[in-house]
Formats: sequence, C-alpha cells, structure tokens
Amino acid sequence: MGEKTRYSEEELKEFEELILEKIEKAKKELNFIKSSLNKTSETGIGNTFGTVKTLEDGAETAEKESLNQLAARQQKFLNNLEKALIRIKNGTYGICIDTGKLIQKDRLKAVPHTMHSIEAKLSKR
Repeated sequence: MGEKTRYSEEELKEFEELILEKIEKAKKELNFIKSSLNKTSETGIGNTFGTVKTLEDGAETAEKESLNQLAARQQKFLNNLEKALIRIKNGTYGICIDTGKLIQKDRLKAVPHTMHSIEAKLSKR
C-alpha cells in the first residue's frame, strides 16, 4: 500500500478534541493575563514619594509591557489553533504546506496548529 496522504475521520476527531482542549486552556490563560493587566492599571495610584514612585512606575511599565506581549502571543496561539480547526473541517489538516506529505502524528500532538513537517521546518534553518 502507498504512503498515507490524509488522516482518517477518527484521527481528525482526535486532533479536533485535542485542539478544542488547548483552545479552552488558552482562553483561560488569556483571560488571566488580561485581568492581571487590569490589576496593574488599577494599582498605579497611591505612593507619592518621588524616586520610589519613579522606580515603581518603571517596574509597572515593564510589567505591563511584558503582560501585553504575553497576551499578544497567547492571542496568536489561539488564532493558530482556530485556523487548525478550519483545516480539519476542510480536509487539509496534517498535510505539510511545503512538502505536501502527512505531518507525523507525534508532531501534531505536540504542536497541533503546525502546518509544517519536521523535515520542512529543519530545511528552513
């Protein structure tokens, strides 16, 4: 028998469940990050000691920036997971966009939103 070119409906269902779990978890983490951002905004009032306040402002700004970056990465991860669900629905999930070959199951379990086989990923370096 030739090389397998697509995952079965059963396998796709398994990947879909994995992705849905990851979306659920990612949404919770994003909400936590957003609530942390809101808390840092709210606590910026109070201490009026000159240099201490300046240091706190700097630390608070750095923390906000860090949280914003984390939120942006989490949002991108969520978008990629949702795009993977679309690929499951349209039958292109698990097929490398560079080689056209099936992406290994272990790789998809580790990085369910990937569109590249490990060979394609390594050849791009």
